[in-house]
Amino acid sequence: MTTDGTSAISTGLLAKLSANDRERLGEALRRLLAHGSILGLEPAQTDLYHWCYQNRAWVDELAGLLDLKLHWEHQDRTVQAIPQSAAFLLHLKLDATLVLLTLWYEFDTAVRDRGETPPVRLTAQQLNDSLAAKFEPLRKHLPSPTRLREILSLARRKNLVHVTFDVTLERSQIEILPTLKRVIPFQNIEEWNKNADRYLASVKETPTGEVDVEDSEDAEKEE
Repeated sequence: MTTDGTSAISTGLLAKLSANDRERLGEALRRLLAHGSILGLEPAQTDLYHWCYQNRAWVDELAGLLDLKLHWEHQDRTVQAIPQSAAFLLHLKLDATLVLLTLWYEFDTAVRDRGETPPVRLTAQQLNDSLAAKFEPLRKHLPSPTRLREILSLARRKNLVHVTFDVTLERSQIEILPTLKRVIPFQNIEEWNKNADRYLASVKETPTGEVDVEDSEDAEKEE
């Protein structure tokens, strides 16, 4: 038996898979759990995405054992894991929730109202301005520059955005990816408004409260 457990695997349930296929399958599951999706348009993930697409039945079945439903978007070369269990809820602080809500709004209005093609681009300053406009009553709970950097780093690690940070945070460039719309699955802007109103109302009762957002880890972590 080898020290890495290869022999044990080769005589188990996955014995029919080649060593390369087992390695790829493990890599795919690890990436889906850690980052929520595989982005095949990114050079480092292209080969892995195509392997997953060619072996979709295997990946779907094993992800299902983890209570993950995979959403395949072949045109964008994306496979995204959508949690089907509370075990994969990410507990976000209020400021992080407001940032993600604002990113969802900016993505939706850019694509739906202005006809932009994803990803939707904006600066950190534009994000801050939008946050302040939409959640002015919660201004005491909006993130500081340091905290906003942490939240954007988390969103980047979960493949919800691409971020190019600048020394001056306000000049940082953000690209909002379509994956965000499936993590926060509002059907329309009316549903977004209802949820935003709920946070505006609830903060009076629990100003330091937390909310649950679907994701593939159970704690906030900076990239």
